[in-house]
Amino acid sequence: MRVNLRKILLGALIFMILWVLISYSSYVDIKRPTTSKYNMLNIENKLNKLQKQLDNQMADSNVLLNKVKTHLRKNMKKPKDVEVEEKKEVAQDVDKPLVLPVLVIACDRVTVKRCLDNLVKLRPSKETFPIIVSQDCGHQPTYEVIKKFTDIDPTITVVKQPDLSEIPLPSSKIKLKGYYKIARHFKFALNHVLVTLGHEAVIIVEDDLDIAHDFFEYFLGTYPLLHKDPSLWCISAWNDNGKKNVIDVSRPELLYRTDFFPGLGWLLRKDTWLDLEKKWPPAFFDDWLRNPENVNGRACIRPEISRTYSFGKIGVSNGLFFDNHLRNILLNMDYVEFTKANLTYLLKDHYDEALTSLVYSLPERTAEAVISGGSGEKSPVRVPYSNAKSYQRAAKRLGLMDDFRSGVPRTAYRGIVTCFVRGRRVYLAPDFNWVKYDPKWG
Repeated sequence: MRVNLRKILLGALIFMILWVLISYSSYVDIKRPTTSKYNMLNIENKLNKLQKQLDNQMADSNVLLNKVKTHLRKNMKKPKDVEVEEKKEVAQDVDKPLVLPVLVIACDRVTVKRCLDNLVKLRPSKETFPIIVSQDCGHQPTYEVIKKFTDIDPTITVVKQPDLSEIPLPSSKIKLKGYYKIARHFKFALNHVLVTLGHEAVIIVEDDLDIAHDFFEYFLGTYPLLHKDPSLWCISAWNDNGKKNVIDVSRPELLYRTDFFPGLGWLLRKDTWLDLEKKWPPAFFDDWLRNPENVNGRACIRPEISRTYSFGKIGVSNGLFFDNHLRNILLNMDYVEFTKANLTYLLKDHYDEALTSLVYSLPERTAEAVISGGSGEKSPVRVPYSNAKSYQRAAKRLGLMDDFRSGVPRTAYRGIVTCFVRGRRVYLAPDFNWVKYDPKWG
């Protein structure tokens, strides 16, 4: 019995050991592969997530690297190089405009051919100076002359004034209708070039003008002054007192400021035109431009020797002004390189003080004394005037035009008119403290 009990206990112990071993073995066999598979998946997911983070960081790094490279490339230029490039950009935008069109105002003169021939012959660049002819009057023979130029040169174009209607005027002004049509035509033509075509500036000539050999050089050299000096509004190629006996023919490079609009070959900018167009007069626009109020007190540049010459005797003035004055204006024959000249002396900040200091330091002489003086007297002098009558007497004696427009004498600047008589520089100047022009003078 005792033996059997031992056997039973031994068998039970063995069974329990086997059961534990089998259970442990099953546990190990089952759990081990499950844990390993789970860990592998977890590690793979973490690797994938890390790879994505690394990819994102690399993309951000590349963007930053490109920015740094760009910044370094910009800053590797020497300051001098940058300064030169900036100056070149300013020169391209201001000093040397790519396009400076020439507007030819035409009507019923077939002699426009002479004007166009000279422009075509003397312009240094077709691209810089395209020619735009604006024709009024509907005169077919004149149009056919213009078409001969446009047909062979695409840089020459023609536009016709669309409004050829009669302008209703009272009987007292019928004889002046030509001046009304001219003002209407100029308004259309300037709007066409500066607004419709969008040019930034324009040179205006009329169909009866000859030009000097340095006509285009003159405008290229002086055009930057309109950008640099807000007190200027136009550049003119004309000297109203440009007769041979009252100018220094040896000084074609001389330029002046003037409060009197000269016209007859002139340049203005688009922004100036947009201001003028709002109040453009129905007639006599040139005299209207000579009123300081209409141009906001600004001045023009004009030469000692004219760069244009009018050959149009027949016009709205019936040739009277031509015979008495225009035919005697001298056209410049010497080429001046204005684009290489230092013209800063014409800026208001320099010019005004220098002019007044010079003029009022000169000895006084009467106009009669200047004319009767000996040929040996060459030093500059000042001829004073105190009112309109004394000015006109002195101007006439010196050989100058003696009329006024809105109180402004021709070629005057701050009341001072300069000329060159009998080999000496003469300044006709007010003997009072000049402040502004008196419109009562004419």
